[in-house]
Amino acid sequence: MSQGLLGRQINGIWHTSVVVYGEEFYYGGMGIESCRPCGTILGPPDERLELGETEIPSEMFYEYLAQLGESKFLPQKYSLFDHNCNNFSAEAAQFLTGKGIPEYITNLPSDVLSTPFGQMIKGLIENVQVSPGQGQTARHF
Repeated sequence: MSQGLLGRQINGIWHTSVVVYGEEFYYGGMGIESCRPCGTILGPPDERLELGETEIPSEMFYEYLAQLGESKFLPQKYSLFDHNCNNFSAEAAQFLTGKGIPEYITNLPSDVLSTPFGQMIKGLIENVQVSPGQGQTARHF
């Protein structure tokens, strides 16, 4: 379907999160949140990517999330195309492992927006708030 609308194949519209220390951390219209793994209303993931191991202590990561939650990843800064869960996952993964997430995920919004159809739909859906944490949210950061 994407080939006909966008002129290129898009294999998915990705929601990402980071699972570490027995919790799933994600960003959406409610800010940074966490829950038990696969505990969001989105259910289990279609795909899991191993990004590596971390030597960052959990308390240091929680402090980092609190800082991000008060600055860069505030709820009101969420934008489906420009500042979303994938940006958060990339930054959290970089902090934890020194590696980000795959570019086919982080580049998806710009790939879509580079098409005439993408520009047309941007105005229709740019204010959509995605809040996967309406399931079993443990805490907000």
